Amino acid sequence: MKTKYSDIASLVTTGESFGELAVIEDAAMVVEDGKVLWLGPAAAAPEADEVVSLGGGCVIPGFVDSHAHLMFASERSEEFAHRMAGKPYSSGGIKTTVQATRAASAQELRENAQRLVAELHASGVTHFEIKSGYGLDVETEARSLEVAREFTEDVTFLGAHVVPAGIEREQYLTLVTGKMLTEAKKHAKWIDVFCDRGAFSVEESREVLEAGIAAGLRPRMHANQLENLGGVQLAVELDCASVDHCTYLDPEDIAALAGSNTVATLLPGAEFSTRSPYPDARRLVSAGVIVALATDCNPGSSFTTSMPFCIAVAVREMGLTPDQALWAATQGGAMALRNQKGKLAVGSDADFAVLDAPNHIYLAYRPGVQLVSQTYVGGEKVFERD
Repeated sequence: MKTKYSDIASLVTTGESFGELAVIEDAAMVVEDGKVLWLGPAAAAPEADEVVSLGGGCVIPGFVDSHAHLMFASERSEEFAHRMAGKPYSSGGIKTTVQATRAASAQELRENAQRLVAELHASGVTHFEIKSGYGLDVETEARSLEVAREFTEDVTFLGAHVVPAGIEREQYLTLVTGKMLTEAKKHAKWIDVFCDRGAFSVEESREVLEAGIAAGLRPRMHANQLENLGGVQLAVELDCASVDHCTYLDPEDIAALAGSNTVATLLPGAEFSTRSPYPDARRLVSAGVIVALATDCNPGSSFTTSMPFCIAVAVREMGLTPDQALWAATQGGAMALRNQKGKLAVGSDADFAVLDAPNHIYLAYRPGVQLVSQTYVGGEKVFERD
C-alpha cells in the first residue's frame, strides 16, 4: 500500500558531502513497503492509497545513534554529583556498573533497554548501535549481547572496556580474545576496545581488535578521550569503521583520519557530563574528516538518549553549523556503522522524524525543547508525542 505524507512545511535530505543538505519547502513524500517511493513538492505528488497529514512540521531523516551502551543495570547519579563538585572523571567508574549488571537477569536488562530505546525513538532516533561492556565476564557479556540483538543488528562486543576486579591483566586479555570472544561472536557484529588511560594500551587494543577481526567481527574503537595514546592511528591502520571520542588529537591524527574511511564519532554528552574539554569539530571538518555525532548513552559519563541535545551542544561548543550537526547525526552515524541509513531519498528506508518546527535549525536554536512530535521506522510510527 502506498502512503502519502502531506502537510510538510520543509523536508530535509542529506547529500553525499559532509554537511550538505537540501530542503524542499511545502513537500510531500510517498512510502511503499517501508521504502521511500517519491519525495518532492506537494503540488507534484502522485496519488496514493492513503494520505497522512504531518501537521505542517519539518521532516528530517531519522537520527542514527552509532554509539550507545544500553546493556547495563543500576545508575551512577552520586558519581555525577561528585564530578559536578570537582572530582575528575576517570574510567574507574565503569567498574561500579559491572557489579549491578552481573547481578541483573536477562529480563531486567531487556526492560531497561526497552525504556531507553523508547527514549531514543522519542528523540527522533530510528537506528542505533548497542554495546556490551558492563559484564566483563563470559556469562554476562554473552547475556548482554543476546538481549541487545533483540533490538538492533548493530551489536558491539566491548569486553575490552576495562580490566575488572579479581583478575590479572594478562589473564583478562586472554579471556577477551579467547572464550569470551567465542561466545560474543554468536550475537555481535562489531568488536570495540577502550584504548585510553586506565583502560587498554595501543598494543593491547591491537591484540583485541585483530582477534575480533580474525573471528569475523568488524572493528571500531573508543580512543583519545582522556589522553592521546595513539589509538586513532591504530583505528586508521585497521580500517575501523569509527573511532569514538577523539578529544585529544594531534595534527598527524587528523591527517590520518582525513585520508581514511574511518569516521570520527564525537560524543558531546560525555564532555558535557564530565566537564571535559570539547573536541574541535570545526578543525576536523576543515581537514576533510567525516564526523558523526552519537549519544554515548551510558549510566556514568553520558546518561542521555537525546540526539537533539547532542546536536545543540555540538553547535554551541564544538563549532559545527546546524547543517553539519544534522548531517553528522544522520548520515554521519550511518557511515560510522557502514550502512545506508540516515538519509531520505527514493529507495531509502522510510526512517524519519517530524519536528514541531518550521526548519531543522530549531534543533540547535531551541535546546531542551521536545521538538520531535513523531518518529517513523520503515514507514511505521514508533513514537507520537502526547
